[in-house]
Amino acid sequence: MPRIAVIDYDKCNPDKCGHFLCERVCPVNRMGGEAIIIDEENYRPIIQEASCTGCGICVHKCPFNAITIVNLPEELEEGCVHRYGINAFVLYRLPVVKEGMVVGVLGPNGTGKTTAVKILSGQLIPNLCGNNDNWDNVIKAFRGNELQNYFEKLKKGEIRPIVKPQYVDLIPKAVKGKVRDLLKKADETGKFDEVVKELELENILDREIQQLSGGELQRVAIAAALLRNAHFYFFDEPSSYLDIRQRLRIAKTIRRLAESGKNVLTVEHDLALLDYMSDIIHVVYGKPGAYGIFSQPKSTRNGINEFLRGYLRDENVRFRPFEITFTKTGERKAQEGEILVQYPRLVKEYENGSFRLEVEGGELYVGEVVGIVGPNGIGKTTFVKMLAGVEKPTEGEVDWSLTVSYKPQYIKTDYEGTVFDLLSKIDASKLMSNFYKTELLNPLGIPDLYDRQVNELSGGELQRVAITACLIRDADIYLIDEPSAHLDVEQRLAVSKAIRSLMAKNEKTALIVEHDVMMVDYLSDRLIVFEGEPGKYGRALPPMGMREGMNRFLANIGITFRRDPDTGRPRANKEGSVKDREQKERGEYYYLSA
Repeated sequence: MPRIAVIDYDKCNPDKCGHFLCERVCPVNRMGGEAIIIDEENYRPIIQEASCTGCGICVHKCPFNAITIVNLPEELEEGCVHRYGINAFVLYRLPVVKEGMVVGVLGPNGTGKTTAVKILSGQLIPNLCGNNDNWDNVIKAFRGNELQNYFEKLKKGEIRPIVKPQYVDLIPKAVKGKVRDLLKKADETGKFDEVVKELELENILDREIQQLSGGELQRVAIAAALLRNAHFYFFDEPSSYLDIRQRLRIAKTIRRLAESGKNVLTVEHDLALLDYMSDIIHVVYGKPGAYGIFSQPKSTRNGINEFLRGYLRDENVRFRPFEITFTKTGERKAQEGEILVQYPRLVKEYENGSFRLEVEGGELYVGEVVGIVGPNGIGKTTFVKMLAGVEKPTEGEVDWSLTVSYKPQYIKTDYEGTVFDLLSKIDASKLMSNFYKTELLNPLGIPDLYDRQVNELSGGELQRVAITACLIRDADIYLIDEPSAHLDVEQRLAVSKAIRSLMAKNEKTALIVEHDVMMVDYLSDRLIVFEGEPGKYGRALPPMGMREGMNRFLANIGITFRRDPDTGRPRANKEGSVKDREQKERGEYYYLSA
């Protein structure tokens, strides 16, 4: 049975464990063998997988959780694609690449999706978990596989890859100038006007890259990729910072690209969007930072449903001990009972008259979670900032004795210190509480980040820490702006579950701004719907039930959803389909059964 042993040397600290505790407790070593040896030059342990028995004692004894040992099925041995070194991350199998199809990739962060893309785009020659450094051996290893022909073309330079990066907010650090100049320079297809219109970029063409919001940067990055003349297109999280209407518009554009005969691969954590645009799905499973395995290609519906169940039927593999399910009824029963607060009518108008927001008064109940939905640029963040006291309304006043905990949309990283230091300053007792460990800290993987410097965290890690910091503060109302950004599907659902659990248990109230329909559906008791004209005028309606709120919101953007009969998850109907037309005629835009 193949066995992999991975050590996270960023966590490993021999000086604080009594000088290599793992070596001393290893049964093989204690009997005179050498399963764990010490690299004196680099001052770190090395686990020799051939000698390791997989007993797991070193894994449990390591005080820093730096060691992972996994026994894998025999058949995976031949599927080993790349390993980054001794006791380092291992990738098994690769996704297929098919002309004229959108291949979706679904799985946790840190399980090899980026490595697979580097290989398929020619940036990395896979070492086949040995010493390989040439494409001929790769082609031989994939003989008889659909990727054999692809790698042959890649070696000859007959395939040109284009990669749309994940973290679009880093683009201004690398690119300067106006949007128009950037896209004109990228245009190799002669479709500048068509792409600009399709992605609604007309109003920002003369803006500097440094002046763009996250959603604008995302659309510019996608446009730049679409304008390049390539054979293989990879889109890494194309939905980040976009509202639902923009997400589905992007999905249609990506589908048209594939239908023109291109190879398209996309990683996406918005399940409704992935379902909408993908032809087939690969599920990636494993342990983040240790190993990742690509499943066989699956139909889109089956692939997503098997991911939610945590069980791959064809491979007979259970990779998660629990299923993720959604309520299958028409709507969750709205919270009733004690009113926490009634907020008044509010107006925010900016001095130059460029934007006006009107908020109708409403009431919030104790223990409920209220979702906030609406297009980008319509005032959702402004509303939350007024409730948080960050911005003053032009008319009306937020004058309450309630305490507020606020997680902004864009998170600053200027804190100098570790994650543990940051969270301890907020409330050290919560970090020791079994309830908070079970409901919040462990599901979000926060203990694994305790020793990390806050200013060195990735986007997804920083998001989880910011959400945790918000939720462990003692407050009456929790205001969380776009918690799903940079999180994978399991992390999004873990965040949703934690928010619901903490609000119910502590009898507090949360308002959540979110664009991921699945997440909105999973955590919300009621909705506040925003209407108006983005960038000019916004109007926030009072909180309403989920069915009424989603019907109103989706009717404004012309999209219908149904529920999957097996998992209860929301699925977007194809525009103009029989189901889409039927639901629009009935005025039921929200989650009828499939």
